[in-house]
Amino acid sequence: MCGAALSESVSGPHGVRAQEEADDMEMDVEDAIDDMQEEDVEEEKAPSPPPVPTVTYKAPEPMGEHYFAESFDKGTLQGWVLSQAKKEGIDEDIAKYDGKWEVEEMKDTKLPGDKGLVLKSKAKHHAVSALLLRPFTFDTKPLIVQYEVNFQTGIDCGGAYVKLLSQTPDLDLEEFVDKTPYTIMFGPDKCGEDYKLHFIFRHKNPKTGEFEEKHAKKPDADLRTYYTDKKTHLFTLVLNPDNSFEILIDQTVVNSGSLLNDMTPPINPPAEIEDPDDHKPEDWDERPKIQDPDSVKPEDWDEDAPAKIPDEDAVKPDGWLDDEPEYIGDPDALKPDDWDEDMDGAWEAPQIPNPVCETAPGCGPWERPVIDNPNYKGKWKPPMIDNPNYQGVWKPRKIPNPDFFEDLHPFRMTPFSAVGLELWSMSADIFFDNFFVTSDRNVAERWAADGWGLKKAAEGAAEPGLVNQMITAAEERPWLWIVYVLTVALPLVLIIVFCCTGKKSPASTSAAEYKKTDAPQPDVKEEAEEEEAEEEDAKEEESEAKKSEEEDSSGEAEEAAGSDNKDDDTSNEKSEDDILRRSPRNRKLRKD
Repeated sequence: MCGAALSESVSGPHGVRAQEEADDMEMDVEDAIDDMQEEDVEEEKAPSPPPVPTVTYKAPEPMGEHYFAESFDKGTLQGWVLSQAKKEGIDEDIAKYDGKWEVEEMKDTKLPGDKGLVLKSKAKHHAVSALLLRPFTFDTKPLIVQYEVNFQTGIDCGGAYVKLLSQTPDLDLEEFVDKTPYTIMFGPDKCGEDYKLHFIFRHKNPKTGEFEEKHAKKPDADLRTYYTDKKTHLFTLVLNPDNSFEILIDQTVVNSGSLLNDMTPPINPPAEIEDPDDHKPEDWDERPKIQDPDSVKPEDWDEDAPAKIPDEDAVKPDGWLDDEPEYIGDPDALKPDDWDEDMDGAWEAPQIPNPVCETAPGCGPWERPVIDNPNYKGKWKPPMIDNPNYQGVWKPRKIPNPDFFEDLHPFRMTPFSAVGLELWSMSADIFFDNFFVTSDRNVAERWAADGWGLKKAAEGAAEPGLVNQMITAAEERPWLWIVYVLTVALPLVLIIVFCCTGKKSPASTSAAEYKKTDAPQPDVKEEAEEEEAEEEDAKEEESEAKKSEEEDSSGEAEEAAGSDNKDDDTSNEKSEDDILRRSPRNRKLRKD
């Protein structure tokens, strides 16, 4: 019974409520734990940074008229011929063209599947070539040659230029050497700090039939970056039938000109030359000035007078020690034990400054100091005058140039039928790709967009951030660290100075201004009091204005009956009182 009652009391309304509260607390704790776990899961599932966009490679396909197109995406050297020849005039050990070529992807490729021709050997002769689809003939259409190069490991000394091999009956690609006739040589070359971009063509002399190399002027652009940034660059040569040319890197013009005016040596020789058989006459006078033959040396000219003389006005300083030498033997020095007078001669103590002379103006025999001789004139020479017989600088006479010719169409070069690479390099892993020869610039640009354009997009997608680029640039040019420090530190210093110094308060500024004048000035406290008094005056004036309006409305008749003199006296007193009340300084005096 008691147990039932106890059970009933526990399970009564209060017991049930307590149990529910306990259950609610357990549920709250469980909910909190679940929330924390969900937050952890959400943190673990937090979105990662977006992946670097990938560029899918697709082999370029030539679209339009072309003479040669090679992307190496077949993975072989099919259509290319390795030279089996030897270079003449050098040692047998290095005469062979035994440098290795491979078709492979770049080491750090950003475009999987894109392959190219790679020069693999260092300090070797390399030669490889391929025939065009048909020979290129220079007539009424332009020539566009382009290809890609990537110096994967940099370039110390070596070339990456291409040769357009001339069409000749005896052209044998297996015998391709440095002396194989070519029409154009174009491309990058570097040795030491000399960065070159060759454009050379062999011009045929129409009179003698001999060929002479003509070199384009050096580009004004700085080419260093294209050789050191380890990126793929597109080299393009454009020759037009009007004899103009353009050289582009990454589709940007870096050099341009005319075959007639911007080649060295010039295409056309001079019409006249100096006569090699003409000689200067023996009596030809080339002297513009001569000594005046009528000039005579003045009688008082003393050529023997010295340039320096003793100063007769000098006086020996007091205390000069004439009998004391300037240097004396060191009294503390001892002859070495191994000194052999027979071999080394008589021993003498080393010389040291005489200590007696330290406090004296000087020691030893006194001599007068020397000064410039005012009478010194030196050796006399006759003055120079214009040579009355002057004939000018002699030059041999001009004669017609027997070898003169005028070729106004140097664009019409020797046709070529093959593309070749004949290179020596001290750097390996030079990557070549996407060779293209055409006469249509639009076709060339489409080929470039499909090949080099993809590489550029892929390299751009993998490009490091701005900070990494700045660090890389500073590693190549250490002086950039100074620029970075100044760029960051200077604004910080200015901000700190501006924030710390701040702007002076008006009170301190006005106090400083007061110190700059002798005129009596009020104190800062007086100014504050005056401002408060002005506020009080304004309030009083408002209240008085209200009172006067009430008085005016209630006593108009009384005021009308007042005399004019009284009104004047009242107004005068009121105006004086207003003046005293409105002037802070007068009010202060009134209070005092």
